[in-house]
Amino acid sequence: MKVVLLAPAYPPEMPHFTRGLAELGVEVLGVGDHSVGSLPPMVKRSLHDYLQVPRIMDEADTIPRVHAWLRGREIDRIESLWEPLVLLAARLRERLGVPGMSHDAVLGFRDKQLMKERIAAAGLRVPRSRRVRSEAEVWAAAEAIGYPLILKPIAGAGSADTYRVDDRAAMERLLPRIRHVQEASCEEFVDGEEFTYDTICVDGRPVYENVAQYLPRPLIARTNEWISPVICTVRDLAQPAIRPGIELGRQVLHALGMGSGFTHMEWYRKADGEVVFGEIGCRPGGARLVDQMNYTGDVDLFREWGRAIAFGRFGGSTERLYNTAIIFKRALGQGRITRVEGLNELYRRYGRWICAVDLLPVGAQRRNWLQTLVSDGWMMIRHPEWRSALEIANAAATEVTLYAGG
Repeated sequence: MKVVLLAPAYPPEMPHFTRGLAELGVEVLGVGDHSVGSLPPMVKRSLHDYLQVPRIMDEADTIPRVHAWLRGREIDRIESLWEPLVLLAARLRERLGVPGMSHDAVLGFRDKQLMKERIAAAGLRVPRSRRVRSEAEVWAAAEAIGYPLILKPIAGAGSADTYRVDDRAAMERLLPRIRHVQEASCEEFVDGEEFTYDTICVDGRPVYENVAQYLPRPLIARTNEWISPVICTVRDLAQPAIRPGIELGRQVLHALGMGSGFTHMEWYRKADGEVVFGEIGCRPGGARLVDQMNYTGDVDLFREWGRAIAFGRFGGSTERLYNTAIIFKRALGQGRITRVEGLNELYRRYGRWICAVDLLPVGAQRRNWLQTLVSDGWMMIRHPEWRSALEIANAAATEVTLYAGG
């Protein structure tokens, strides 16, 4: 079994997926723009071969290089788990005649407007939206959809360049800031709680499912620096409040023609119980979400993803043992981290439920919280009871503080 993996070393979770494939006995052939010498040790140990390309996101340049490099080898799969490269992986599959999702199918997971159109055609509830490429089209869409609305890139990832716009004056202030976005989706703002629906699929069938709740919604967390955002996986997926979101997610996968691999979807639950689709990618969620799911069930989903795409089956446990929360910390002040307060007390009270802590050390430069959800570090906790998990997560969010200065 030979699998070509694009960008095996980036983003930070990718080395574990590379490792997971190799542990299954797969020959992993990596393609990336990192030099061999700069690859993490885990990646070097896991790769059977590696091609360095000048610009991995330049399809016109990368495809012929990969084609020439692979000439004479029988390739079973070509995969990417990084959002900007999923279409390149599909192009390579079609060029080389390798099984897997077509470019058209993957485009439905990448182009946010096409995504919603295909899902709406299946009779599922999506936000009203329009594709916009100019300020004139933005104004026309805003008139048709009404405020408040959301403006976000057609091919974006996460909440980068995503804004809630409450009125015409706010739109006038926003437009000069997003002129670098060539194509956007202007859509209805859905007021409700926000969740994920995550899967590992085999031929479109979910063999592993996960739901996590954002606390608060990402748009709120992104506009308030003082907030320590929390994402918490839900242990009990059978509860009535969660089941409609899972059913929506399964129907979305069918509507978009999902193949094998990871998916990450966001959905909303309104006050009246209605569930509404948000968006979906045919790749795992970032910001340590796969680690969270691993801690939720004491499983290795990095390896189980590899088993699903290489051998068409899932070998891990699907039992959910814990609600697992990750808490992202943002330091107070600017400059370098000067001290951390409250962490020892958190360990004293909840030590048995703390899975991992990765905060910036004293002396490290603060990160730009607007550019990375991970911000100045994170903590992972878990507990079998939902209320207790939220209590511990809240303590970590409000009682542990990083300070910066100088």
